[in-house]
Amino acid sequence: MFDFEKLDLYQELKKLNVMVYQTLKDLKGLDHYVVDQWKRASMSSVLNLAEGTGRMTPADKKHFYTIARGSIFECVAILDMAYRLGHIDKVLFDTFYAGYEKVSKMLLGMYRSQQ
Repeated sequence: MFDFEKLDLYQELKKLNVMVYQTLKDLKGLDHYVVDQWKRASMSSVLNLAEGTGRMTPADKKHFYTIARGSIFECVAILDMAYRLGHIDKVLFDTFYAGYEKVSKMLLGMYRSQQ
């Protein structure tokens, strides 16, 4: 088992990614560019966490955790627009938002833990 697979954060990001892909598969009317960008940002968060975990120096790790967190912020902006444009309901918005807020805080904790 790889180190990143042991992280609660990785498990949370995996859940969010699955949710994104399942939601977007069934979503009608959302611009294909937005769908693609949401998938990319979502996947970027989990991939950068994994890559950062494999880096050797704290500075390298922090760099990838920062990129992963930036991707989460991007997901939140896309989520907000999808909600405001009427493509997702309030319950789904709240579920995603809470998940993104949780993983953002976890990524910040990982960043801060690096010396």
